[in-house]
Amino acid sequence: MAQRRPTPPEVHLNMAVRGLPLSATLAINERSAALQREGRHVYRFGLGQSPFPVPRPVVEELKANAHQKDYLAVQGLRELRGAVAEYYDRTQGVAVSPDNVMIGPGSKELMFLLQLAYYGDLVIPTPSWVSYAPQANIVGRPVRWMDTHLEDDWQLHPDRLAELCEKDPERPRLLILNYPANPSGTTYRTDELKAIAAIARRYRVLLLSDEIYGELHHQGQHVSVARFYPEGTIISSGLSKWCGAGGWRLGTFVFPPSLAWLRDALAAVASETFTSTSAPIQYAAVRAFRSDLEIETYLRHCRRLLRRLGKHLTATLREAGVLVPDPKGAFYLFVDFGPHAEKLRAKGIDDSATLCEMILEDTGVAILPGSAFGRPTHELSARLAYVDFDGARALAAVADVPADQPLGEEFLRAYCPSCVEGIERVAAWLGDL
Repeated sequence: MAQRRPTPPEVHLNMAVRGLPLSATLAINERSAALQREGRHVYRFGLGQSPFPVPRPVVEELKANAHQKDYLAVQGLRELRGAVAEYYDRTQGVAVSPDNVMIGPGSKELMFLLQLAYYGDLVIPTPSWVSYAPQANIVGRPVRWMDTHLEDDWQLHPDRLAELCEKDPERPRLLILNYPANPSGTTYRTDELKAIAAIARRYRVLLLSDEIYGELHHQGQHVSVARFYPEGTIISSGLSKWCGAGGWRLGTFVFPPSLAWLRDALAAVASETFTSTSAPIQYAAVRAFRSDLEIETYLRHCRRLLRRLGKHLTATLREAGVLVPDPKGAFYLFVDFGPHAEKLRAKGIDDSATLCEMILEDTGVAILPGSAFGRPTHELSARLAYVDFDGARALAAVADVPADQPLGEEFLRAYCPSCVEGIERVAAWLGDL
C-alpha cells in the first residue's frame, strides 16, 4: 500500500488567517522607513508610538533588575499586581484585589486571549483601533460594528447600544470602549459613561474598557467606566503609551471578582502560550504604577505639550476646510476631508486609501485611511498621529516654560517641527486642488 503523502502545511492554515494583511499601523511604519531609505523626507503621522522617553526612575529600576531571570507566575509578579491594584484605587477609587490583576506581554496579547476565551459577539464602535476586529476574525468571533458620527466626536451614542441590545436581549456581547480614543483623541464625559454603564448592566454586556491612554487625558481628568459598572468591566492598560515604553511589551488587565472564571480561563491559555511576561520588565513596572513626584511631573509636561500641539494642528486643518473634533487626550486626530470631496474625486480620489496614498506621494506626509479603522471605504477620512518629534528634547524645553505661560507657535515650530510642517503641507496640498 502506497504511503500517504503529508498534506502541505499551507493547506492547514486557518482560513481567517490566510490573506490577513499586516496591521495597518505597522505597515505604514515600514513603508515610511522604506521611503526614507530611498532618500525621501517623510512626515511620520502613521504609527502611534509615544515620542516620549521612559521616565528615568522606571529605567533605573529596569537596570537594577536586569539580573532577574526566573519564570514568574503566569498571572504576573505579585508585587506588580499589588501596585496595579493600588493604582486604580488611588486614581479611580475602584477597589481592586491583586488576585484580579493579570499581567501580559502587551495589552494586545491579553485582548487576543480574551476574545479566544469569551464566547460572545464583539461590539466595536467605529472608528476603532486597527487590531480589535482582526483578532476577532482570527478566532472566529462575530463582529458587530457600531457606527459613530463626527458631530458626536466619533463616539458611541448610548442609544445606539440600547438599540443593538434590544434586538436580541439575551445574546452575550463584549463591547470595547476605548478612550481617550485611538484614532480620534476624543473621550467620554462622565454622564455619557454613566449612560453606557446603565445600558450595559441592563443587558449584561461585558465591557472591555481600553484605557491605555488614560494618563494622557490632556487635562489629567480621565474617568474609568468601571466606577459605574464595576461588576461587568475589565480595565485594560499597560506601559506603552503613558510611560513611553511600547517596546517593553507590558500590558495589564483588571477583572471584577464576578469574572474570576474568565480571568482563570485567560491564565490557563497564557500558561500554554506566552508562559509569563519578561521578569525584568515586570519588576521595573512596579515603579511605574506606584508613581512619585518625578513621574507625575513627567506626565504633566507630556499632557501640556500634547494639549497645545493637538490644538494647533486642529486649527490648521480647520482653516484648510477639514472637519475634525477637538482632541481631549492621547496624540491622535481623526479627520474628514469630505468638504473637499468634489475636488478630490475630480482627481480620481474617491476612497480613503487612495487619498492617503496621494497625500504621501505628493507631500511626504504618511497618514492612515479611515477604512483601516472600520470606516466605510468611500468616506474620505483618515487618522493622524502627531508623534513625529524628539520627545525627550521637547519635554526638557517644556520644563523651562513657566506653567502660567503658553507654549506658543514658535515653541511648537522649534520642538515639533515635523508635526507642524507636515500638517501645513497637507493644508497647502488641499489649497492647490
